[in-house]
Amino acid sequence: MTREEKAKAIEVLTTQLAENSNIYLTDISGLDALTTSNLRRACFKAGIKLTVVKNTLLAKAMETSDKDFGDLKTILKGNTSLMFSETGNAPAKVIKEFRKKSEKPVLKGAFIEEAVYIGDNLLDDLVNIKSREEMIGEIIGLLQSPAKNVVSALKSSGGKLAGIVKTLSEREG
Repeated sequence: MTREEKAKAIEVLTTQLAENSNIYLTDISGLDALTTSNLRRACFKAGIKLTVVKNTLLAKAMETSDKDFGDLKTILKGNTSLMFSETGNAPAKVIKEFRKKSEKPVLKGAFIEEAVYIGDNLLDDLVNIKSREEMIGEIIGLLQSPAKNVVSALKSSGGKLAGIVKTLSEREG
């Protein structure tokens, strides 16, 4: 790879790192062509972009990035593949599902919404991370719940109150 090609590759990686807030670093080495193709297909279906990178170029892209990747640079050993996704837990779900049939991909680390996760042992935790949309939905649901309770209480007590007033008015008459 020439110096110009390396510079271009670093520039592309830096742009990808800047444009994505959910980045997984995995090891897919040792997968045969068919298994790799199946993994790429599973990633595509889940809206995940999978790309194999050189560690030295990724490290330089991380250094030039505005984001703080913390200790992720320390895990750049061996083969590294990047998974980019709009949803924070989508790559973790694909990895977990894929590993029912294969030992790989192995999760090396992840950068999700400015939080850094390192180690394959965190895969289950990452699967359970809620997406931003899921969190907003839950918050809206929680906010709507008290209002619905108040409205239903007013409706039911309003009927009772009207019945009581009617009964009292009939007694007086």
